[in-house]
Amino acid sequence: MPRVPQVFGFYAILTEPVVGYERLTKIVVAHRVAFVQLRMKGRCRAEVLETAQRMRAITAGSATRLIVNDWPDVAAEVGADGVHVGQSDMPYADARAIVGPDAIVGLSTHTPEQTRAACALGPDYIGVGPVFPTTTKKIPDPAIGIDGMRRMLGAATVPAVVLGSITLENLPAILAAGARNFAMVRPLNGSSEPEPVLKQILETYRRSMTA
Repeated sequence: MPRVPQVFGFYAILTEPVVGYERLTKIVVAHRVAFVQLRMKGRCRAEVLETAQRMRAITAGSATRLIVNDWPDVAAEVGADGVHVGQSDMPYADARAIVGPDAIVGLSTHTPEQTRAACALGPDYIGVGPVFPTTTKKIPDPAIGIDGMRRMLGAATVPAVVLGSITLENLPAILAAGARNFAMVRPLNGSSEPEPVLKQILETYRRSMTA
């Protein structure tokens, strides 16, 4: 049985949330979001470890699986459900060796060629994007657009999460173009009242999928 379902909807990425990592994790868990990823770019290992431990205490035994970005050793140490690595991070095989055979490993992809190469390695899921230009990275990858997203989803043989400046306004177009799983970073992390935002995200997804 696959560790990641083909369709699960919203994938929450937490990066510098206005309300703090613990509060936002509790909200995500309360709404049974399938995944919550800890992404702390440019922070030291000790900071990432401490935050991951606090998030693990909240997600343990819940329907929400904890993924740690970039740090497979931290994921293994805190007993997270998995790790996500980018194209410029360590190789898939090395990350898999650290977290073990039962953990989830996700890989970022930015072109159809990367999608095919990543899927050939057998990860549990891939990231596809950025669909639109993003400001969440110091050196962003080129935006692929909706057409590029379609091509990458067509090349994917494992579950795929689309991301990259996705908002409540453009989410319906993303879903109409074939996306089934998505991340939305700034609307949730940048809000001082993230629960109503999350409810909107989940309701927009529900309506789009049942239309």
